[in-house]
Amino acid sequence: MFSSTTYTDRQQKLLNQVNSGIILIPGNDESPMNYTDNPYYFRQDSTFLYFFGIKRPGLVALLDTGDGSVTIYGDDFTVEDVVWMGNLPTIADQAALCGVEKTGSLKDLANRIKKALKDHEQIHFIPQYRHHNVLKLMKLTGWNAEQIEKGASVELINAVAAQRIYKSDEEITEIEKGVDTTIDMHVTAMKMLRPGMNELDIVVEIEKIARATGGNISFPTIATINGQTLHNHYHGNTVEEGQLFLLDCGAETPMGYAGDLSSTFPVSKTFTSLQKDIFNIVLKSHYASVDLLKPGVTNKEVHLAACLAITEGLKGMGLMKGNPEDAVEAGAHALFFPCGTGHMMGLDIHDMENLGEVYVGYDGEPKSTQFGLKSLRLGRALEPGFVLTIEPGIYFIPELTDQWRAENKFTDFLNYDEIDKFRNFGGIRNEENYLITADGHKLLGNKKKPMTVEEVEELRS
Repeated sequence: MFSSTTYTDRQQKLLNQVNSGIILIPGNDESPMNYTDNPYYFRQDSTFLYFFGIKRPGLVALLDTGDGSVTIYGDDFTVEDVVWMGNLPTIADQAALCGVEKTGSLKDLANRIKKALKDHEQIHFIPQYRHHNVLKLMKLTGWNAEQIEKGASVELINAVAAQRIYKSDEEITEIEKGVDTTIDMHVTAMKMLRPGMNELDIVVEIEKIARATGGNISFPTIATINGQTLHNHYHGNTVEEGQLFLLDCGAETPMGYAGDLSSTFPVSKTFTSLQKDIFNIVLKSHYASVDLLKPGVTNKEVHLAACLAITEGLKGMGLMKGNPEDAVEAGAHALFFPCGTGHMMGLDIHDMENLGEVYVGYDGEPKSTQFGLKSLRLGRALEPGFVLTIEPGIYFIPELTDQWRAENKFTDFLNYDEIDKFRNFGGIRNEENYLITADGHKLLGNKKKPMTVEEVEELRS
């Protein structure tokens, strides 16, 4: 945990940003795999972690804007619990670590909510992504599921986002720990991959690196020879000479902060000439984006710079045609790049995505509905303290190509006969994590992840 002052400062800022009523921040409960006593790995809610830092299931925090008090509610362990799990700290002991002096039982919380309802106090909560917390709020308030879903407080969403979106120096230090571990995962994979191995062999080894730090992986590992599938979590293929291997993985620190990097490298010791050509187009698009990273530039502009570089590169190879800027405006490039260039990162790998992209990534402005561009999670103007990923890519997706060709889509910009020759190519992306600074940007991590053809091949040799 950070110092108690860090958490009390965050709590006070939140109280100051919400005008009236009470603020409820439910932590997560255990999530059973197949029965109650056999739960999945416990991951605390990120907003609860941000304001309180306690990794314990079954807690709910209440901040009262009326008297400025902060209370953490939960039920302490019984003697029978101690028999099974050991003598663990009390809720009061853990609350003191984040500067909270008041605690109570879940029965006390129910009584406090009854009073709030009776006194017509506004009850603020953010959108809930776990059903048990929806049920918990339903039971506390007497509202139905639809009321809970529609009742999330926009005022609280904006107040939480206004704090979490700017990363402090101590948060950056923690994020860089996650990034450094993630770099170790990527370098290990690049060194060990050999023809005849199974994708799962890589996954097992690199996830051990993440767990060895006392943390966990920050999201399900993508380790695949089918890189054209954006989020491919199948790990059952045997890798062969001549194929490309796409690795997208991350480590989460014990405090919950994430790293998220991608690499694409050959199963062979070297790239083929065609693989080099596509790899270098992706690399050029990557640094076209990075060059724009500074306060005041919108991340939509950063994304479109990558799109233009990809379009120009593919035109040079004969896969696209026409005016590149017109092609990007029309969305023709999305055949190869149907997603966004990156996303915010912090306590969540897609930071605060549960609050709603329109509030976090677009500052209340509407998102595009165009295929490809609509998947850009962050479009707003960049500000100092933002942490984000840069990860443009080129993906040859046969099913999408077949559909667009059958519909005669963008025939002024796409050479389908040439594109068809790449049906079995796969996909390439290479991702880094950046901090926006007062005068530009900083690449996060104190270690080096290979990015160029030469750097990758040197490690593979």
